[in-house]
Amino acid sequence: MNNEQLHLLKGNNHKNLFGDDKVPKALLQQRAYNYRWAEVDHDVIPLTAADPDFKAPKEVGQTIANYALDGLFSYGPHQGLPSFKNALVHALAMRKNYQLQANNILPIDSVASAMYITARAYLSTGDEAIIFDPVDFLFEQAIKATGASVIRCPYDQATQSFQLEKLETLITPKTKLIGVCNPHNPLGKLLTKSELILLAQYANKHQLMLLNDEIWSDIVYPEQSMISFHHLPAYYQKNVITVYGFSKAFGLAGLRIGAIIAPDQSHYQKLVEASHVMTTAGGVSTLSQVAATTALLRCWYWVDEFLLHLTTLRDYAVKRLNNMPKISCSTPEATYLLFPNIEATGYSAEQLAAECLKDKVAVVPGNEKFFGPGAQNHIRICFATSHEILAQGLDRMEKTLARLGITNA
Repeated sequence: MNNEQLHLLKGNNHKNLFGDDKVPKALLQQRAYNYRWAEVDHDVIPLTAADPDFKAPKEVGQTIANYALDGLFSYGPHQGLPSFKNALVHALAMRKNYQLQANNILPIDSVASAMYITARAYLSTGDEAIIFDPVDFLFEQAIKATGASVIRCPYDQATQSFQLEKLETLITPKTKLIGVCNPHNPLGKLLTKSELILLAQYANKHQLMLLNDEIWSDIVYPEQSMISFHHLPAYYQKNVITVYGFSKAFGLAGLRIGAIIAPDQSHYQKLVEASHVMTTAGGVSTLSQVAATTALLRCWYWVDEFLLHLTTLRDYAVKRLNNMPKISCSTPEATYLLFPNIEATGYSAEQLAAECLKDKVAVVPGNEKFFGPGAQNHIRICFATSHEILAQGLDRMEKTLARLGITNA
């Protein structure tokens, strides 16, 4: 890696990337699916699925255009482009102080796919896997797709932490895997070093795998510092399978590009087999790998500015939500998600989300379908948009509460 690449990796000071005029609303209404702009009426503000409303870094688009103009779209290597793997190793070393090996990295078509592959590699019908409650629905779906059962580790609202001390009672002879979401969706929390060590100790003691979802690991707020399994001694990493992606930090969801990071070649080969990449039935587009390589080597300035923008919006939104009647919202340590408690309104999450939609703002209900039973009495709000759109969305939510007669009286 040359000096120019190292400079770009560390980030530059580019201003005005995330102003109110930088959200291409008309284009989003054509292209942004998955509960977003293209799936709601044009007068609805969707504070829903966790994707940015902004265009991806311009260098990524230029790379795709240049590659396409060459006119050759052949298959790439079954196990991914070495250039992509090496770029990921260098970027995560520079940004996060991870010490990874390129030959243990398998490029794959999204973190969602990586989760299914990992579950398929280590679970079978009749097995059990432990996941957090609440947590993103993909953990449950990936596990159940193998015929395994889900066991949930609850969250303690009083202590604001997962009850990891209960893991010993949740582990049975059928348990084969623990799913870890760090940073956590939808709570926006970071796991502590002691919590990670405890999880690794349980995994080592009971010979369990740890499915470590780090798709949010680039969206950590300035006052926080993320600790990863990859910061721990090697002994604690030996059963850790990390999945990493580019949709949250770089806005590349539609390119469907991610990676699975194995602790050694034995686990790597097991994942390769489960992924079907050697048959060309699995794997990721070469074009997506080329685009992600550019993001890794040239576009951290974009992420840095995005984080500054998100920090301002986070603080604004938390203050506004806590000023709304019967709403209580914690400040997330990471992610661009808010998970306010709406129990005091007297409405369920589904009911309040439906009422908000009548006033033309869409939010995600905290229900079992999306996050598990531990999400009840909450809604999820994504604020990866402009200040203007977020303010309008919160205005509409306030209108809903007023229309329903919800007050602090």
